[in-house]
Amino acid sequence: MMAISKQIRRIAIIGAGPSGLSALKYLLAEKYFERIDVFEKRSSVGGVWNYCPPAVKNSISAPVPQVNPNELVDGPIWHPTGDSKGTSEPTFISPIYSTLDTNIPKELMAFGEKPFPPDVQVLPKYSTVRKYLGEYAENVKGHIQFETQVVQVRPRSIEQNTWTVTTKNLRTGVDTTDSYDAVVVASGHYDVPYTPDIPGIQIWDTNYPGVISHSKLYDSPEPFRGKKVVVVGSSASGIDIGNQISQVSEGKVLASQRTESYLAPSTDADKLYFPEIVEFLPPAENKRAVRFADGRIESEIDAIVFCTGYFYSFPFLSSLEHPLITDGRRVLNTYQHLFYIYDPTLVFPVLPQRVIPFPLSENQAATFARVWSGRLTLPEEGEMKAWEEATAAKKGNGTSFHLMHFPLDANYMNFLYEWATKAKPREGLINDGNGKQCNYWGEREKQMRQLFPEIRRTFISKGEERRNIKSLKQLGYDFDEATKEQAHL
Repeated sequence: MMAISKQIRRIAIIGAGPSGLSALKYLLAEKYFERIDVFEKRSSVGGVWNYCPPAVKNSISAPVPQVNPNELVDGPIWHPTGDSKGTSEPTFISPIYSTLDTNIPKELMAFGEKPFPPDVQVLPKYSTVRKYLGEYAENVKGHIQFETQVVQVRPRSIEQNTWTVTTKNLRTGVDTTDSYDAVVVASGHYDVPYTPDIPGIQIWDTNYPGVISHSKLYDSPEPFRGKKVVVVGSSASGIDIGNQISQVSEGKVLASQRTESYLAPSTDADKLYFPEIVEFLPPAENKRAVRFADGRIESEIDAIVFCTGYFYSFPFLSSLEHPLITDGRRVLNTYQHLFYIYDPTLVFPVLPQRVIPFPLSENQAATFARVWSGRLTLPEEGEMKAWEEATAAKKGNGTSFHLMHFPLDANYMNFLYEWATKAKPREGLINDGNGKQCNYWGEREKQMRQLFPEIRRTFISKGEERRNIKSLKQLGYDFDEATKEQAHL
């Protein structure tokens, strides 16, 4: 086994979203590090949960196609705060939209140390989550430098043995460079949207500007009222956005999917299901027409929304000898979806997808905080690389590498929990010197996780009545009783 070869005292965290905040809390709980700085480009905590007004989204357009993960770091869009002083704040495009309810029950979604309030609807609105994160961060805000964007992270040199982090104060434009022993990259992966390069799409977009968009810029169904709409993708956003648009569109939404969604079966009467688009037909010979993989052609399309996800992208980390990003479909050279293999003083929380991110970020933070404080060890570099190669051989070397469908995510959660519990006790820490504990998923959590797509469908089926449903039991799911019955089998 390998211990970190240097003493870590100064840590930089990039981002004050959910994973950055949980990292900060678990690092502080070690009572070992001298300095922990969090750099957040927005004016408040919450990361992507900070709602971006439609006026800001409407001020930009995403490239069509968008197949380059190595985009430059976005600068801010200054948006009025609406206060009496006429001030503005730096705003960054967020995929959160005004009509969003989460797709995860609050009992499963919450951080282990902080339940959602009992009077919150069972699948919370985005605004509830944003408020929740603000409360979660209240006692650690002193470590956060707001309106500060990380523009470059250079690997540690042999002479200095540190990471060099350069940040920009967005108010003044002044750059500052400082050195850190370790870096947590909690910047998320919802910045660079992926819009595939389908034959004819570029010419089509030039001739019909604004017809093609990405879910990152979606805010509400209203702009699609009375229009013929194609929604591409079978992810959570594709299902939800398609459902919303179908309430106002002309005819049924055309849902284009390569694979059936795990969140909703293709028997939904509100949509017409098609396979993937294989060609955007030439405008000179057709009127806003596309051809699908089964040969069907649809014309006079008024809008196409690509809900096709995002690239992994870390443009501020482009100078590593062993790169993180090639095509952006996964993050290279990482051990257990977390540690940079060639220098584990660099970590990337919540790379996995199809997971429950808040409690997962806590389990990951508990692990790397203990490694960095010297209470846990890592395998040797060769063993970590062998893990990555074996995982790629088993799961694939693209998007599927980080996918964790149930029960993979539950297994990973509990693997991290067990790993963290092996840390050496240290005098002065809570829990008899073992430190801040993370989350173990028993049968109740596993059952909840397995059924959450069904729970979401039941929730949506309630219409506006769902706003008054505050618990899973009220929705018809009694996991406490089910767990008791399971225990007696």
